[in-house]
Amino acid sequence: MDIVSRMMMPLVRRLDPEDAHRLALNALLLGLGGGDGSGGDDPALAVRAMGLRFANPIGIAAGFDKNALVVRPLARAGFGFVEAGTVTPRPQAGNPRPRLFRLEEDRAIINRMGFNNQGIDRFAVRMARLHRVAPSGRHAGARVPVGANLGINKIGADPDRDYPLLVGRVKHYADYIVINLSSPNTPGLRDLQNAARLQTLLQAIAEAHPDRPPLLVKLSPDLAPDEIGPIVEAAIAGGAQGLTVTNTTISRPADLHSVHAGESGGLSGRPLRARAMEVFREVARAASGRLTLVACGGVETGADIVDRVRAGADLIQLYSAFAYEGPSILRRLKRETVRALNAEGFETLADAKGTAR
Repeated sequence: MDIVSRMMMPLVRRLDPEDAHRLALNALLLGLGGGDGSGGDDPALAVRAMGLRFANPIGIAAGFDKNALVVRPLARAGFGFVEAGTVTPRPQAGNPRPRLFRLEEDRAIINRMGFNNQGIDRFAVRMARLHRVAPSGRHAGARVPVGANLGINKIGADPDRDYPLLVGRVKHYADYIVINLSSPNTPGLRDLQNAARLQTLLQAIAEAHPDRPPLLVKLSPDLAPDEIGPIVEAAIAGGAQGLTVTNTTISRPADLHSVHAGESGGLSGRPLRARAMEVFREVARAASGRLTLVACGGVETGADIVDRVRAGADLIQLYSAFAYEGPSILRRLKRETVRALNAEGFETLADAKGTAR
């Protein structure tokens, strides 16, 4: 199956990006994502975070499986955890097409999808099915930690009402929850990252759901340096257990080559790597070990993974690199990560964590 998925990728990249994404979801539903073929992950890659065990630290970021359609196939493909969403209270179509662009020369993606999704009702039903026990008595779950990424609708949103509502709908089915306050494609959403506003929002969630699973906040790479410390303190004071760093950026590096470089929306992939790493280091310094940290943005090699872990990351997420390479990237990344660890004198990721602070 891994061979089939590799053979499909050149065809997928010839399609319109959004059509290719839909085809990829259908292929995963048909079982064409295969498995990583490793027969089990190297113990050196095992991670414990948020009270959960991860066989490897590599997760799929929110945005790929907005509607929780392919959680199990993604787990079988070799991800150490799967994050579904972003899901909103009500279904919404998102922004007009075209809204997804490949910047192939730059190994990047620009999206202005606008939280297109089927809404929390259908999402919650699919998440609940992951906990169903088959007639044989075997558990039907994903067998890896599963996160739910939550957002608000473009029209009629009330964050203090909507985020607690969403948490309540998924808290029995998700191993962790992420509130997305950093997509650049929903007007006003990033204003919720303001430290005082964030603390108020988190306290509303905590009061409504004191028994919820671990809660994380996903941050923007476009934060100013003087905003980061107060945001970290607000997250801790509000009862969050972690931060995801970072979402896509509205900035555009001067050295982009693609004809799509001027499209509006969030930029992800290789050009985001340096900025995402810079913001991550600032967040890690401010958090000082008090929060679980998930690193995302421009990760495409095992060396990238080890660099993020050494900077303080507990877990790593992919999006653009997975879109370009497909499931076969996972075997490569795991092999490269072990090699990079050994090259730097570490036996395990746990040994490497935080050593570059």
